[in-house]
Amino acid sequence: MPLKLAIVGRPNVGKSTLFNRLAGKKLAIVDDQPGVTRDRRYADGRLGDLDLHLIDTAGFEDVSDESLEARMRAQTELAIEEADLSLFIYDAREGVTPLDEVFATLLRRRGKPVIIAANKAEGKAGQSGIGEAYKLGLGEPIPISGEHGEGMAELYAAMLEAVPEDQYSDDEDDEDKPIRLAIVGRPNAGKSTLINRLIGEQRLLTGPEAGITRDSISVDWVWGDKKVRLVDTAGLRKKAKVQEKLEKLSTQDTIRAITFAEVVVLVMDATHPFEIQDLQIADLTEREGRALVFVLAKWDLIEDQAATLAAFREHAERMLPQVRGAPVVALSGETGSGVNKLMPAVLKIHKDWSTKVKTRDLNDWLQMAMQRHPPPAVSGRRVKPKYMAQTKARPPTFVLFSSRADQMPDHYRRYLINSLRESFDLPGVPLRITIKSGANPYADGEAKGHSGRGKREFERREREEERIRASRNTVKKSKRIADEAAAKAAIEAGLPDPRLAKPVKKKAPAAPKVVAAPAEGAVAAEPGKAAVKSVKKLGPKVQKKVSTTPSYKVGVKSAGGKAAGPKRPVSGARTVRGNTGPGKKR
Repeated sequence: MPLKLAIVGRPNVGKSTLFNRLAGKKLAIVDDQPGVTRDRRYADGRLGDLDLHLIDTAGFEDVSDESLEARMRAQTELAIEEADLSLFIYDAREGVTPLDEVFATLLRRRGKPVIIAANKAEGKAGQSGIGEAYKLGLGEPIPISGEHGEGMAELYAAMLEAVPEDQYSDDEDDEDKPIRLAIVGRPNAGKSTLINRLIGEQRLLTGPEAGITRDSISVDWVWGDKKVRLVDTAGLRKKAKVQEKLEKLSTQDTIRAITFAEVVVLVMDATHPFEIQDLQIADLTEREGRALVFVLAKWDLIEDQAATLAAFREHAERMLPQVRGAPVVALSGETGSGVNKLMPAVLKIHKDWSTKVKTRDLNDWLQMAMQRHPPPAVSGRRVKPKYMAQTKARPPTFVLFSSRADQMPDHYRRYLINSLRESFDLPGVPLRITIKSGANPYADGEAKGHSGRGKREFERREREEERIRASRNTVKKSKRIADEAAAKAAIEAGLPDPRLAKPVKKKAPAAPKVVAAPAEGAVAAEPGKAAVKSVKKLGPKVQKKVSTTPSYKVGVKSAGGKAAGPKRPVSGARTVRGNTGPGKKR
């Protein structure tokens, strides 16, 4: 099994940074402000070939009263008792402080293996504080840097030396994956108290202060024969009220826990449930596609419990119709009443969330749903659903093939979802329906069709084109093999490679131009006369008549036509100077 390693030390020495380094991902919230980590946080890590089960702890405070720091110290002591090896971290730049000496004395009394590491030892600033650790009596300090990853090889060698190999060499592989259950809600709603009641121990810090939990803390638990991974999250407030950087990091961590969960338990204060923030958390859970369970905590403070529960169910169905039928559990984490009803509701909705419906049952249901409520007509043409199938589960996702899918009204889609949830007994489960249409395979820019003669014809043409391409490739391959064989034979015979010799085409010599001599008695062309160029033959209708008119007479006589006489001015036109029309006197 993996080596269980507890990372301990006083506040703000870099424990969570080293925890993220060994885990290989940013799980714990890291900030310059001391005291960010409060609860124990678990994760699987690896250093070299050494498998680790990491425990991140809160900063050690030397107090023993009823304050929050005293409760954080108790959590750290529990982690030391649980771990096989403790890694004591101190700040090499600040040196050994009196609080480090108190904590070192506590570790020596425990009698368990301890490795001391000087964090933030990169650069010259961290060299001075390394030697101060010898007075703690925990052995030679190991200079490391959790931020930059320095000193990991020395830390690996110290771990191998501190713990015998037979304690962690046996590896236990478990194929059963636990159900990931996230507990979310507003601050001070009773989330950590509920988890402590479920597992039967004070695993998480609780108290009257709001906002104690900052990280998303995972707790592995077994209920009956089912493995469950409980994730306690920080309280979610309105976005406008979240101003501090640390609270923003906690909010992001909570949203990430919802994203990776399978079932989300929304814990609400029964004295004032369903505030705006509760509705937003429920809507986020549905949009992420997670199963949802409503929990009314602090139920022991309600007097008229039956009327309050009935009013809550009615209010939930009216405000959140997209998760209609989600289970509602009323309990009290302080007294334990009603807690035994939570896990059966969680397992029921997890089973529904993983449901797979047969295609035949889906299409039978589709025909009955259409007979009960026919699809509407859009622009005078009715939308006709044809076929339906389930593509995946978690959450159940379906695809519906229909004519004019892009014109399907939203209210009819909601009718199909509600009817599907009612017919197959899937209350509170988020459902997804994607509507597609069988497009014309020959239309430009459209997808291939899904039905009818057009699809078969399209596939036949594709097969024919593929056969022709394969035939051409076979001919090319045969020719290439024959050329390679001929070239190999020519090279063996000492002849040049025929593939390199390219035939040169010789052009035939151009025939000399013969200029015909003028016949006897012929008159040479008059000087100043230009012969009109021949017109290229463009067809019987386009070909023009070759003119023989001299160039100096072109202005008087049109090419190929008769001589133009004096032009008479048109009525209303301007008279050209020097040209008087008939009947006018100068």
